[in-house]
Amino acid sequence: MRRLLSYLLWPGLLACCIAVTARGIEAGQGYLVFNCAYLGLAAALFLLERAMPHERAWLENCGQVLPDLLHSLLGKSVVQVVLAVGTAMGLAEILAADQGGGLWPTHWPFWAQVALGLLVGELGLYWAHRLAHERPLLWRFHAIHHSATRLWFFNTGRFHLVDTAVSILLSQPLLLLAGAPKEVLIWFSAITAFVGLLTHCNVEMRFGPLNYLFNTPVLHRWHHSMDLREGNKNYGENLVIFDLLFGTWFNPPRRPPTVIGVREPIPRDFLGQVVAPFRAAPWRAAEDRPATNALATNDP
Repeated sequence: MRRLLSYLLWPGLLACCIAVTARGIEAGQGYLVFNCAYLGLAAALFLLERAMPHERAWLENCGQVLPDLLHSLLGKSVVQVVLAVGTAMGLAEILAADQGGGLWPTHWPFWAQVALGLLVGELGLYWAHRLAHERPLLWRFHAIHHSATRLWFFNTGRFHLVDTAVSILLSQPLLLLAGAPKEVLIWFSAITAFVGLLTHCNVEMRFGPLNYLFNTPVLHRWHHSMDLREGNKNYGENLVIFDLLFGTWFNPPRRPPTVIGVREPIPRDFLGQVVAPFRAAPWRAAEDRPATNALATNDP
């Protein structure tokens, strides 16, 4: 029974969140219901991480709960909600009015339009993520996320403000230029949020063929490996189609590493992490970094 549950959890939780959000949108309470679904998913993962953890060592407090929370509030709330949802939704309506929907196949069934939106947006997310590993200037900011020494649902939003903004700027405009309607943008943002929580969770799950379609927790655990032959892989946010196309998909038949982190000494406090990327430091692209070390024991 436990093994069967491990296969059903990921798709089941995602399907429940999507179904609840859809009902909320139909009732004219989409934003409220989405937030309830998001918090409900977080609560479910909190309980599941303790009932059936992937790594018991990751249940131990690493002293980063407050920084993780503040990064989530600043990055996700301010940038993603205010800029991406507010500004992008307005631009979507303007472009749709000016271009008559642009290139977007508005005659398709809505579920197919959402699937296309995930695919188009994923192209930008993939390259934003990959460049964040390959370009030292961008790695400065993305290293904050990879400095986590454990993966669990709570550090899903552990991203520097600049890192989050770059991902948005390289993904949302693709949908806007294609003439995607506001509703597709809403679903793109909602599904990305749900998948993000699931991707980082410390729950023992199995995925089978889903690993060739979605960015699952097991794929993302390899992405956080300190061995860069493993860590510079699996850049997909929601889907892994571009990892498969560009040769960065990685999932060997063994257990992902427990020890994760980065080489650079990252401050342990929130303000130090916000400022660190702007300071002079030996920041290097991911491919040039030795795979050792994690969070600094002392702030610089």
